[in-house]
Amino acid sequence: MRRVAKLSAACLATAALALSATACGKTSSDDASSSSSGGAKGGIKIGLAYDVGGRGDRSFNDSAARGADKAEKQFGGSIKELTAKTSDTEADREQRLQDLADAGYNPIVAVGYAYAPSVQKIAAKYPKTSFGIVDSVVDGKNVDSITFTEEQSSYLAGVAAALKTKKDHIGFIGGVDNPLIKKFQAGYVQGVHDTNPKVKVDVQYLSHGQDTSGFSSPDKGQQAAQGMLDNGADVIYAAAGSSGTGAIEAVNGVKGAWAIGVDSDQYNIPGMEKYKSSILTSAVKNVDVGVFDFIQSVKNGKPLAGNNVYSLAKGGVSLATSGGYLKDIQAKLDAAKQNIVDGKIKVKTTP
Repeated sequence: MRRVAKLSAACLATAALALSATACGKTSSDDASSSSSGGAKGGIKIGLAYDVGGRGDRSFNDSAARGADKAEKQFGGSIKELTAKTSDTEADREQRLQDLADAGYNPIVAVGYAYAPSVQKIAAKYPKTSFGIVDSVVDGKNVDSITFTEEQSSYLAGVAAALKTKKDHIGFIGGVDNPLIKKFQAGYVQGVHDTNPKVKVDVQYLSHGQDTSGFSSPDKGQQAAQGMLDNGADVIYAAAGSSGTGAIEAVNGVKGAWAIGVDSDQYNIPGMEKYKSSILTSAVKNVDVGVFDFIQSVKNGKPLAGNNVYSLAKGGVSLATSGGYLKDIQAKLDAAKQNIVDGKIKVKTTP
């Protein structure tokens, strides 16, 4: 049975996003949200260091959590979860990973590119512990870099948007203006313009530089999407973590408008039921698959290491079909997918 303890501050901050009610407990040394679960004795001890938003963001972190949950269910053991804050320093991230390593968790999964420098440093200090990092490449004999071709699924989202828009005017909302999210933008815009060069694409980022609040501010996502809708856009794709739920909320109920989800198949995410009629599709990034593969490799005594890329061809990324809203254009989407897999379409990684 899972036992969960969350910080009071974190509970208040994420209540609107939580997938289920949790109790608030004592404050940890880094003020991060944390939880643990007890499993079968002798099972694997999994450490998860989430990006901002943590479990319950209905997007990126939740996908990582699904991979760990599957591993815990299959192998037994326990999960310890710690969640980043937008105010984190590098020292905070290092301490979070070190706390997990000192407590004997192995493997440890760092969810998000922001952990790259701290994984580089802490993995070197704990050579017998296996570390995984999502969305960044870290060189280390005991580090598995779990990366994805986000631009490819975003390209397909762009094709869908170009075929579904009635106004030849759509939008892209990025959580944080950085190279990773620019991959989403690049693929999306290329997919749009390869399909219909006449379509206008509005682009807006919610935060910049070291400010990661753009990944955990649904109010900012809602405001950005509303501005695009008011400006004439009728399809909006948000690659913005939990901020994207705000964008979906803004689109919901607007006649003729569509939202495109990200990372998880947001049509099927608990708590999103009332928005289903507005979610055209989602550009899915199967973080859960990468996380599970890594944990399984450690369990089997052959830990993955190096850069393991999850591409469209390998099923690492995809375009969700839940809801059936793509049926009329599925043949064109399938053709675009095949052209990417065959190398006939080279998807850009920068705008």
